Amino acid sequence: MTVTTRKGWLGCALLCRRFDAPVEYMEEKCDKLLVLDLDETLIHATTTELDVPFAFRVDQYFVYERPGVKEFLVNISRHFSIAVWSTASDAYVDKIVQQITPPGVEMVAVWGRSKCTSRRDLVYDTFSFEKRLDKLKSKGYTLDKILIVDDSPSKSRSNYGNAIYINPFTGDAGDQDLRLLFDYLVTLKDAPNVRSIEKRGWRK
Repeated sequence: MTVTTRKGWLGCALLCRRFDAPVEYMEEKCDKLLVLDLDETLIHATTTELDVPFAFRVDQYFVYERPGVKEFLVNISRHFSIAVWSTASDAYVDKIVQQITPPGVEMVAVWGRSKCTSRRDLVYDTFSFEKRLDKLKSKGYTLDKILIVDDSPSKSRSNYGNAIYINPFTGDAGDQDLRLLFDYLVTLKDAPNVRSIEKRGWRK
């Protein structure tokens, strides 16, 4: 799998610090794990080039980073342990995460499709992949301490009490959801049980 990078995309202009320096953890990290989806949550990958510069390429895909994604990962990692979990192939996920993760930011897990559970739709006779968060108990986290951010409710339907649904990112240069998400997430740091909190309408 080949990766081609391209500098100077719009997201870089939103960052308030350089990312070639080690992260200095100034905040106390809480006991919770934040699981982030990849496609349409942190990035948008497409075989058709958009009318804005792409951030990098992975094989046939032009990859566009959600505005502020690196700043978000640096800042949120000061408060939460973080992981990335996608229903895409493991190799694809690894390559994308390597590109978007700033130096000094550590991931508890980087998981792809092999960690997902396949579910069959008996009505349409189709299969879909679901992220069962109880699998993260192997990393030392119970369900009351796990949050997942995803643009697709079907991917986490067994753990809807843990889910925060974000608008799908499709390359919009003016997207601000990660800034709003950060502000909301820090309000959940001290929650004894994240599943008991109503998260619909979190942008308000």
